[in-house]
Amino acid sequence: MRQRPRCLGLDVGDKRIGIALSDQLGLTAAGIDTLHRTNVQNDVHKIKEIAERHGVVEIILGLPANMDGTLGEQAQKVQSFGKKLARATNLPIIYEDERLSTFTAIQTLTVLGVKTGHNRDLVDKQAAAVILQKYLDRTSHSPPPTA
Repeated sequence: MRQRPRCLGLDVGDKRIGIALSDQLGLTAAGIDTLHRTNVQNDVHKIKEIAERHGVVEIILGLPANMDGTLGEQAQKVQSFGKKLARATNLPIIYEDERLSTFTAIQTLTVLGVKTGHNRDLVDKQAAAVILQKYLDRTSHSPPPTA
């Protein structure tokens, strides 16, 4: 099978950013890191480095919509960060509804026997994978032709 360009998934919070990466076939997402936020300029720079290192062609940001679908203050913060990230990376930024992603991440980790109470880094990384996987599942097409 031919490789597809990779996507980066981000779960952007005020203190941490969970980071996930799609596999080389564009089928699955895996959490790869959690960035402890310092300031927007440094955060954007570190994400840009990760994107370049992995040949990322688009960045998927979890958009924290309210349960009724409206966008609140946190969603506006994420969109502002997304604009800065787009300018710095010259990559398309795609927003994916992230409602219940943290809940799903905690459920998944709990099923695997991982204690999540004091491991916010792992939860954020897994939440980024949930967001990216949702995007990959929603946009997947038939597998690319074999060589």
